[in-house]
Amino acid sequence: TVAEDFIEGTSIFDEYVPDQLGGVLKPNVTIPGEGIHGLATAYMQIASGIVDVAVVEAHSKASNVLTLPHIAAYAMDPVLNRPLAANPVFIARMEMNRYLHVTGATREQCAQVVAKNKRNALLNPAAAYGATIEPEDVLNAEMVAYPLTRQDISPHADGAIVLVLAAADVAESLTDVPIWIRGIGWCNDSPALENRAWGRAIYAEEAGKMAYEMAGIRNPMREIDFAEIDDAFSYKELQHLEALRFCRFGEAGLITEEGVTEIGGDLPVNVSGGSLGCGHLLDASGLARVVEVVLQLRGQAGPRQLPDVETGLAFGWRSVPTTSGAAVILSN
Repeated sequence: TVAEDFIEGTSIFDEYVPDQLGGVLKPNVTIPGEGIHGLATAYMQIASGIVDVAVVEAHSKASNVLTLPHIAAYAMDPVLNRPLAANPVFIARMEMNRYLHVTGATREQCAQVVAKNKRNALLNPAAAYGATIEPEDVLNAEMVAYPLTRQDISPHADGAIVLVLAAADVAESLTDVPIWIRGIGWCNDSPALENRAWGRAIYAEEAGKMAYEMAGIRNPMREIDFAEIDDAFSYKELQHLEALRFCRFGEAGLITEEGVTEIGGDLPVNVSGGSLGCGHLLDASGLARVVEVVLQLRGQAGPRQLPDVETGLAFGWRSVPTTSGAAVILSN
């Protein structure tokens, strides 16, 4: 299970998982990280020959947590950063400021991300925040921490995701439409605010590099049909697009303006609605991106189904104040 004891309000949370998953007397472990970190752990257990089938579970009951900003603050350096006693959203606003400065991207381009993802979410019955809005609505929304407005921040939602992984020979006996893991990668950058790269998502660059090398992918824009990537904040979709080499540094805002990332574009991004449209599922958010990739590759995405897709990428980030991310490349 992918869970954080602080958020659950229970220590050693994996003790409470086997009953619900039918895994009594089976080995289980808690991965206190991003959802795709849990997927990577299950993958390695199978690849090492320890097990043939592994189940990964992640969930969000954010509605039960009344002090999420205070809990997130515990991930900050206890000596230098935590005494600032600030809502961790201030970290995102500082990073967004720096990102816009070094890339030339604009708030308007970030607002286009929000409008796109909320519009996509209207096609997803599992999405909580689908809406038809214009970029101007995002820019004119309540200012939370400049340049972040309320609409730039993905709202939290409740949900649960369970994925079943199996060795190749076993998978083919369990389903007629197996989805294959071609590459997987992860990275944790600096936890300290004073020495991280504020304008770039180094964790995403390294996680993507690891996954691409495993999958043998040299040109992501040509070899990957669509992507589901973390958009906890509007600018993060742009930053992650660049880090994952779907465009050059500083070009993500431009390709968003040109419609490249729309459902009918050359690289559809967050067709599910992403976290901005579906709701942020805490540490399950990355697995939500994986689920959409699986549905698309199986041709089961309903009215938002993309035509003739064979390879997709999912990327998850553990959100502020962390620099932890993981990527997985899937194909049919």
